[in-house]
Amino acid sequence: MSALLSVEGLAKSFGAVVATRDLSLEVEEGTIHAVIGPNGAGKTTLVAQLAGELRPDAGRILFGGRDITKLPVHRRVHLGLARSFQISNTLLSFTLLENVALAVQARLGHSFRFWADAARDERINREALAVLQTVGLAELRDRLASEVSHGERRLLEVAIALATGPKMLLLDEPMAGVGPEEGQRMVEMLRSLRGRVTILLIEHDMDAVFRLADRITVLVYGRSIAAGAPDEIRADAAVREAYLGEEDDELLG
Repeated sequence: MSALLSVEGLAKSFGAVVATRDLSLEVEEGTIHAVIGPNGAGKTTLVAQLAGELRPDAGRILFGGRDITKLPVHRRVHLGLARSFQISNTLLSFTLLENVALAVQARLGHSFRFWADAARDERINREALAVLQTVGLAELRDRLASEVSHGERRLLEVAIALATGPKMLLLDEPMAGVGPEEGQRMVEMLRSLRGRVTILLIEHDMDAVFRLADRITVLVYGRSIAAGAPDEIRADAAVREAYLGEEDDELLG
């Protein structure tokens, strides 16, 4: 496999606080690559730099072999890099189908001023419904976003990101705040995307990480202390000491 995303020597500081420290990693096309680490490790700062919301102080970000380090968010989205947290500000007074249709409409280059007409566009609605089917929400297509559960809204956020036609999804804690049943639903949905879209996953739920990830990078104080397959990360003494600790020994086996 080839690397779809390459990060080379990335650095970002906020005053005296170093958020990203000479960080390099590669995400292979078609895989699920998890980035884990304790609070303050720099995970969200990393995603913000990848998405174009923050400009790194040093280093390069390559996407599909192209240097995107200085590109703004919307240019990265057009190249196929979508962040669910950034893109998926759900419109609570819109139905699930309408929320996803707006993302399809944006991808097709239609003006939002003509939303009333676009909402009746069969192609847009057909594509939006197909995306809802992918995330398991097709039966709720006509429900308002304000009426569905928190877990279903998180699935909707992923659907909105998928509707932009991405090559890669940046998912920042998609399981946050969801219960065990809805978390399992999210895991199964993300697993179904493997090979269809590349995923960089930030997640605190270690059970979900080890069930989903093809490869894991561990961040501590903005730098990578380990990277490898899940079994390698489970067995890494430095990871246990710096991050996972005794409370996670039972999970790691």
